Amino acid sequence: MRAGTFVSWDYVVFACLFVVSSGIGVFFAVKERKNPSADFLVGGRQMTFGPVALSLTASFMSAVTVLGAPSDVYRFGASFIIFGVAYTFVVIATAELFVPVFYRSRITSTYEFVFLVFFSGLGFHVFQILYTGVVVYAPALALNQVTGFNLWGSIFATGVVCTFYCTLGGLKAVVWTDAFQMVVMVVGFLTVLVQGTQRAGGVASVWDVANKGNRLDVFDFDFSPLRRHTFWTISVGGTFTWLGIYGVNQSTIQRCISCRTETHARLALYFNLLGLLTILVCAVSSGLIMYAFYTHCDPWTAGSITAPDQLMPYFVMEVLGEFPGLPGLFVACAFSGTLSTVAASINALATVTYEDFVKQCCTNLSTKASGWISKGLCVVFGVACTMMAVTASYMGGIVQAALSIHGMCGGPMLGLFSLGIIFPWTNSQGAAGGLIVGIALSFWVGIGAFIYPAQEIHTRPLSLSVDGCLQPNSSITHTTAPLSYQNATILSPRSPLADHWYAISYLYYSAVGFTATITAGLLISFLTGHTRSQDVPPWLLRPICNLFCFWSKKNRKMCWCGVNHDLKQISAGFLPGHLCRGQKLYFGLIRS
Repeated sequence: MRAGTFVSWDYVVFACLFVVSSGIGVFFAVKERKNPSADFLVGGRQMTFGPVALSLTASFMSAVTVLGAPSDVYRFGASFIIFGVAYTFVVIATAELFVPVFYRSRITSTYEFVFLVFFSGLGFHVFQILYTGVVVYAPALALNQVTGFNLWGSIFATGVVCTFYCTLGGLKAVVWTDAFQMVVMVVGFLTVLVQGTQRAGGVASVWDVANKGNRLDVFDFDFSPLRRHTFWTISVGGTFTWLGIYGVNQSTIQRCISCRTETHARLALYFNLLGLLTILVCAVSSGLIMYAFYTHCDPWTAGSITAPDQLMPYFVMEVLGEFPGLPGLFVACAFSGTLSTVAASINALATVTYEDFVKQCCTNLSTKASGWISKGLCVVFGVACTMMAVTASYMGGIVQAALSIHGMCGGPMLGLFSLGIIFPWTNSQGAAGGLIVGIALSFWVGIGAFIYPAQEIHTRPLSLSVDGCLQPNSSITHTTAPLSYQNATILSPRSPLADHWYAISYLYYSAVGFTATITAGLLISFLTGHTRSQDVPPWLLRPICNLFCFWSKKNRKMCWCGVNHDLKQISAGFLPGHLCRGQKLYFGLIRS
């Protein structure tokens, strides 16, 4: 059942998003036409922190977040707001641990650091295309089923427009388009919040209803790793999950290294945190307002919609449907996240392919040839991501598995980069062995959880009511509610493995992969002959002990484990842009 359909003004507002995005690509194509190669993949390394910060936020908050986060709050409560803690840790770790190493190394692709370039790069391509296809298809399907918005038209329009402005304008077009789309996301959310609050009876009413429905029970300090969302699973597990996707991800790092200075790169990340928290507050508030509005008639339980992800567009059509153009503004808000994610993926895929494969095979490319090859790669991956979105329509339940697999890969990759950046003793055998063990364990628990879903006693969905729903063939009301987790029973025998190992919170999958990679990597390194600390270039490491021993230079040097982190010597001995010259790919980092 649809709450309403799009009218002409909605399509006009939505079309403006695509027109402006394409226009930005044309602008930078004309502006930078005389220097295509240097500016195309890294923006000439002259970007300022403002647009980069907005771009990072927009690409981080995909349409899956815009539609999925309010639905999660609606069903499970406002504990989702604790992700703000995880975002803070992720941004600090990325700004202080990973970005300084990547920026000073003057690399373009993060996979230039790893010795398993082919394996890591190929894995990145597969999962990035798969994830991008799902990010395009999932919100398009939800919007289509609720609003009647054309499914295939929106998918192909997204693919074509993103490919168009990525190919023409490169990273600069992507960054500035993301900045514009971030503004659209905030405006769209605020429109829904203002009108939704008014229709739900005001702020006080929303708060009171949410409180009575237990949606404001935010802080649950249960240490059990089996619980889906507690303070610890979100703040700790969420940090590992998003750090694997954010801290060492090509899309994020590529934006940071495009900044004119390392300080600008760090500022971009910290200002981006403000954007992340803003979108998070908007998403959580939207979920609470939705619950207050549907407190007596849940459309999902009543059968008006078929999936939780349809709640937000259904709600939007109910509260904004009488205002022509405003539903289109919200759809533009949702697709702004999609456009940003797709554009970031296309640009990152093209960069990794060019730097790690094309440049290694063709060493004497001219500037003009490099520019045309980069543009061609953008077209190729734009088509690939669009086709993946079409393929996702035939995948059914595998779509959820694809998203889980993408997340499970983040933990082991985070562990691999951390081994190289933090631990100077790691060798190639340790890195390879640790990565294999990390992937094996994270896939084991993730696939097991997909086959044996967690019981409600661990997920604990909150009650929903249809007491106020008027049945179509009767004047009386009917009440249904989901089974309470207190009364949940095991319908079929399950093994202890399914009830414990497979039942851990999905937010801990990345932590499992990270911990296994680090532990196995260090153990194998010491068993096979670890790397001598004195042989490791100091600019390829980040001495985190400096953060804990800042008061004592003597203690800091003792914790350097033989690596000389004298910044003056590093500056004198390091030639930016010549990191690979005379060196070999040794382990997780390029080491002499």
